Amino acid sequence: MSAVVSPVSTIATPRQVERLVQGMATSDGAGVKLTRVLTQDLQRRLDPFLMLDAFGTDNADDYIAGFPDHPHRGFETVTYMLEGRMRHRDSAGNEGLLGSGGVQWMTAGRGVVHSELPEQQEGRMEGFQLWLNLPGRDKMRDPWYRDIPSGEIPEVSLPGATVRVIAGDSHGVAGAIQRDATLPLYLDVHLQPGAHFEQAIPEGHNAFLYVYRGAVRFDTGCKVPAGRMAILANTAGADGVRFDAAEEGARLILIAGKPLNEPIAQYGPFVMNTEGELLQAVRDFQAGRFA
Repeated sequence: MSAVVSPVSTIATPRQVERLVQGMATSDGAGVKLTRVLTQDLQRRLDPFLMLDAFGTDNADDYIAGFPDHPHRGFETVTYMLEGRMRHRDSAGNEGLLGSGGVQWMTAGRGVVHSELPEQQEGRMEGFQLWLNLPGRDKMRDPWYRDIPSGEIPEVSLPGATVRVIAGDSHGVAGAIQRDATLPLYLDVHLQPGAHFEQAIPEGHNAFLYVYRGAVRFDTGCKVPAGRMAILANTAGADGVRFDAAEEGARLILIAGKPLNEPIAQYGPFVMNTEGELLQAVRDFQAGRFA
């Protein structure tokens, strides 16, 4: 699913880097080691995104225990596997295998209990998990999920660049997932050394990128190296972003979305609008009322 697009410069007022963020090393699940890039203190700034975890290791001890049964309510999880295999099972009877290059998009809605367990004993496990908030009107909708194999993710071929369009659209190519409320953009951008890239982003949407290989440079001279998140400034009148790969090339994810501008009440894996809704989520989970 690849489209070849001729480059046309359409970005008149590009966003620049507001600040660089270094993630925090932590562990989750049954001891899976990861880097929490988008932390809770950035949720308002990067609304509608709640969390971004990056994981990557060749040491099976860092991931083999996986993420046993755990609940979610009130948001969506987007798991993008660069390398490795992860088996998903949930309390609604769904099951799927997420492989290299694939995406699982899960809407927890009113509640689901699921597990994510590696289906490999050795080798590299690498990828990302993004939490995307739901508007209040959708927080109690039925759970839903879709496994998207690597071959079903649309791609755009540009001079010196390949763009995997997970959500939203890039250069006229629609992504695998669309969402009306938050209008998420989720791109995996692969750049050859020195390659130029630009992407339209609506004014008012919050946006960031995370470089996981190489580095990129903005025209202000700001360099974003691997392992750093760059929060993009919400400049009035800005219509997108543009940057160049450094001498070693670059791979990065570029993410943007329309803010919900709603209250955020979070208790671990439950994200609602009010404290009362959080208390009800805990009661419902304890009473076995999740899907």
